[in-house]
Amino acid sequence: MMAATNEANEETESKKGNKCLASRRFTTDSIHGHEYYDLKLGLFKVPIYMTAVWEQFDKNTGEPRRTDRNLDLKYSREENITVNSLEKALSKLEKAEDSLAFNSGMSALSAVYLATLKVNDTILISKESYGTTQQLASHMEKFGIKTILAGPETEELIESINDSVKLVIVETITNPLLKVIDVAAVAKRCTEVGSKLVVDNTFASPVIFRPQEYGASMTLHSLTKYIAGHNDVIGGSVTSNKETIKDLWDWRRKLGNIMNPFEAFLIIRSLPTLKLRFTQQSKTAKILAEFLEDNSKIKEVYYPGLNSSPYRSIADRIFSERMYGGVLSFKLREGKEGVFKFFKETKIIKSSPSLGGTESLATSPVLSAASTMAPEVQKELGITEDLIRLSVGLEDVEDLKEDIEQAL
Repeated sequence: MMAATNEANEETESKKGNKCLASRRFTTDSIHGHEYYDLKLGLFKVPIYMTAVWEQFDKNTGEPRRTDRNLDLKYSREENITVNSLEKALSKLEKAEDSLAFNSGMSALSAVYLATLKVNDTILISKESYGTTQQLASHMEKFGIKTILAGPETEELIESINDSVKLVIVETITNPLLKVIDVAAVAKRCTEVGSKLVVDNTFASPVIFRPQEYGASMTLHSLTKYIAGHNDVIGGSVTSNKETIKDLWDWRRKLGNIMNPFEAFLIIRSLPTLKLRFTQQSKTAKILAEFLEDNSKIKEVYYPGLNSSPYRSIADRIFSERMYGGVLSFKLREGKEGVFKFFKETKIIKSSPSLGGTESLATSPVLSAASTMAPEVQKELGITEDLIRLSVGLEDVEDLKEDIEQAL
């Protein structure tokens, strides 16, 4: 009887503890969400478990060693403690049940395609999205899978989703013209017709938006961008419920595209400053967007935080904080020649195709993110040769203003 009472008390205390953990705020979870703690050594920083194998059976109990997922801990293509620690932290930041870390964003998306689709299925992808997302889907046609491009406006996406669509892929903030999608409305339509919704949340990050709370089936990230945040790591992730992650885990095991533990360690190192970095980048991006709006050499500026943006109202409605990300795009009156002159003349800003890192990067979307889009889609969307996408880093805003001014 005493044992039963003790067990009940322990269960009650555990529930209290879990409730406390569940109520932690974002930055606390970004620091402590990995849950790693070595009681024997008093170690609370996640080590790099750079090992291919683990001793499968515990010498004391004779039982297989298992991870928190109740899976065998024996081979790092399947489970690795460093990688698992990152996955726990990502799940907390996204307010979701579980996550998987992959060796790139496209690797994560590939696992989603393979786990979700079969012959005669249809994928619907927002017209304005990462070009390689579209390209990979189009290559799935040889396996009998059809791809539809729709949108990119929320209403157009909803109208195109019907019961023949198995998988829908949208971006919270689109690349490269920074439209904001009403994820809840798209998720509602997907639920009505039985489609699964995958939301690429890379441009928003969990700092301001968590798709799982708005009905998304899966959340996708290029961890390379804001979450790793230092332009020195390649990685991707998928976040979802435990059942979906269990299936995706088995595909990751078979494909062998788990994240390397060193990359996982670097991203864990970056998480505690994620909100600080994103906040500063958003603040600087808004200042630069307003600065560029007033420049006579600029034809148009795209940034959802501008008062003139048609997406400002939806951004203010769905984002948890009044921040809009550190990426903006603009078109030059000088056209293509002006773009290459800009890249040549900048001193601080580097011409490079990534985003979300500490260094400010500028790119021509027609030559990078949108280069694999069909030319007619580029033209329809207005992704033209006079367009520059600028990812704002952590430099002083006045220095960036001066760099842009002299380059223009």
